Amino acid sequence: MSPSPGTGDRRRLLIFIVAYKAESHIEDVLRRIPPSLDAWDTEVLVVDDASDDATFERGHRLERSGELPFPVTVLYNPENQGYGGNQKIGFQYAIEHGFDAVALLHGDGQYAPELLPELVEPILDGRADAVFGSRMMERFRALRGGMPAYKYLGNRILTGFQNTLLGTSLSEFHSGYRIYSVKALARLPFHLNTPDFHFDTEIIIQLHFAEMRILELPIPTYYGDEICRVNGLRYAWDVVTTTLLARAQRYDLFYRRNLDVELDQPVKYAAKLHYVSPASLAFERIGLGERVVDIGSAGGELADALIEQKGCTLTCIDQHVPDSSETSATEFVQCDLDVEELPISLDDRDTVLMLDVIEHLRSPEAFVAQLHRLSAANRDIRFIVSSGNAVFFITRAMMLLGQLNYAKRGILDMTHSRLFTFRSLIRLFEQGGFQVETVVGVPAPFPLALGDGKLSRFLLRMNHWLIKLSRGLFAYQSFLVLRPLPRLESLLDRARIASSARSEELDRESARVAST
Repeated sequence: MSPSPGTGDRRRLLIFIVAYKAESHIEDVLRRIPPSLDAWDTEVLVVDDASDDATFERGHRLERSGELPFPVTVLYNPENQGYGGNQKIGFQYAIEHGFDAVALLHGDGQYAPELLPELVEPILDGRADAVFGSRMMERFRALRGGMPAYKYLGNRILTGFQNTLLGTSLSEFHSGYRIYSVKALARLPFHLNTPDFHFDTEIIIQLHFAEMRILELPIPTYYGDEICRVNGLRYAWDVVTTTLLARAQRYDLFYRRNLDVELDQPVKYAAKLHYVSPASLAFERIGLGERVVDIGSAGGELADALIEQKGCTLTCIDQHVPDSSETSATEFVQCDLDVEELPISLDDRDTVLMLDVIEHLRSPEAFVAQLHRLSAANRDIRFIVSSGNAVFFITRAMMLLGQLNYAKRGILDMTHSRLFTFRSLIRLFEQGGFQVETVVGVPAPFPLALGDGKLSRFLLRMNHWLIKLSRGLFAYQSFLVLRPLPRLESLLDRARIASSARSEELDRESARVAST
């Protein structure tokens, strides 16, 4: 139910018109905005993107005339910002002025303002975060409305391609008739998007990645005497490239900040116990009732499994303190591994876990030396360590193409301070006083990227086979089991004790011989 005029809590609607060389249409578009929109607190914003015709003048005249039922603001960009750049300005205006919804119209009249009440209502009623007017929901209606056949076919092909790669089910990615929740826009890094025409594709991807609600409603197609300023081939290339990069970002092969809808949120790492991973390999090797120290995990699925299924005593050490409901660790110790000594003793522990931790440290060598100093007296302790393999064949291929793409997860995680190969990781610990007992190559986490289905299981088996051919080339991660070697002080003490015992034995033997 739409709010009634005159109530004090009316939702605020901004009708935002992007305009470029629209002098022959802008007045008609403004006059066609339905007066029924006064059910909401409605305002109109026109942003003329540095047109060299009378677009601004005609809009400004209507702004001053008071003929329209709503307040109108007309702005002029002194420098052309592009289709996407113009949208950024209008959306920022909506955010700064506290609107609840912003409806995007084109100044050339291609989209009918008369449909605004129907399209706006789901946003202002809280039923959607974005509403798109689609010309493709009714079969062939766009063609009957005058859309050229090549555009219709291109629209269908691009939309199908994008749906397949992104896992969406939109009838059309390429309509410019859109209404957004301003609250939703404020959550998206749209300011980092392209200023070009594929801005619309990027913001759809952002909405999808942020798991926001997109509703499509059918609209008629209208092609009049407006001039199309889109280079179709370049636009198609930009759309395809952006969609491919977005999919690759889901695999942590590429990273674009504008497609990261959680810029300031820490990454939550899955333990991945249901397929071969460092966590599952560690779980297999830890016995019942062991006293385990888990460094850098902050608890999670592996910690829960060790406690619940194997009855382990678990101490988690991490820089960030999790909520008590997020970890079942027996003990949680907060520690910044880069600047603080480990605040616990390792003398009475059985296993120390360091899964995908060592690469995050500023000085792995100093930390390994600290671990050896704290554990060398415990002859039964072992360390289980994993790290990404920096020369995994996909990473090598990307580098060959000149692409060193850091991401929020994966081998080139943006939080990594160091990169390791099998040899360099083994050397790090051997030179730090550890003996390597086990080395395992871990396949790529296909179930995490593709879902736990037949394809991901097949790829895991293939990856296992390839690792047997070349661990250094085809293993996604390295997995090591280590023992600390005794310190020199300990070896010297042992030599003294053994020498004393041996000397006493010789003395007893000499005394026995003399007595006979």
